[in-house]
Amino acid sequence: MAFRLALRRGPTTASACPSPSSLLSSSSRRAPLAATAAAPTSAARRAFHATARRDVAAGEALPDLEVLQEGSPGNTVSLGRELSGPGARGVVVGVPAAFSGACSQTHVPGYLRHPRLRDAGSVFVVSVNDAFVMKAWADQLDPTHESGVRFLADPSGKFTKALDLGFEAPAIFGDMRAKRYALVIEDGKVKNVYVEPDNTGTTITLAEKVLG
Repeated sequence: MAFRLALRRGPTTASACPSPSSLLSSSSRRAPLAATAAAPTSAARRAFHATARRDVAAGEALPDLEVLQEGSPGNTVSLGRELSGPGARGVVVGVPAAFSGACSQTHVPGYLRHPRLRDAGSVFVVSVNDAFVMKAWADQLDPTHESGVRFLADPSGKFTKALDLGFEAPAIFGDMRAKRYALVIEDGKVKNVYVEPDNTGTTITLAEKVLG
């Protein structure tokens, strides 16, 4: 399912947004192709903090893709179905990598310990990793699984790509990974979107910012 894109830094709500082309000056649009091609490419190599700021549009349902895996490759999950229809609410927390420092020490534990976690509905942690890695990570962070937070693998990255929330950092992660984000779902629709401005930081996507 295609998602509308919004150029924002913090939480978003459904509203119109300018097209990327409208943000360019007329002189930029008339620039010859040769000048564009001559631009330095070193910034592109620093993909850890170099991707464009694009957020999922509020007001949309999550994509119905049965590509996420929970616990094992054979147990597939579609968040488009899990969080669909009136009354469906929850939070989808995207992280760049299981077992990474910020994800393991700050970001995900903040949700697991948050006093308002139960009020948030169904909470999912999604990462572009395989199902075995995500299960091991869940067992480490939440051994008793009392929090109810579910850890889902996106091994192919298809869910992340459908949200347009992937970024490339080959020198660090190898393949495409998910930006650090949080999607608040109410009545089966995306209500608020939080995406870290530099893809991987821990500022606006922390539990206290998202859950209150």
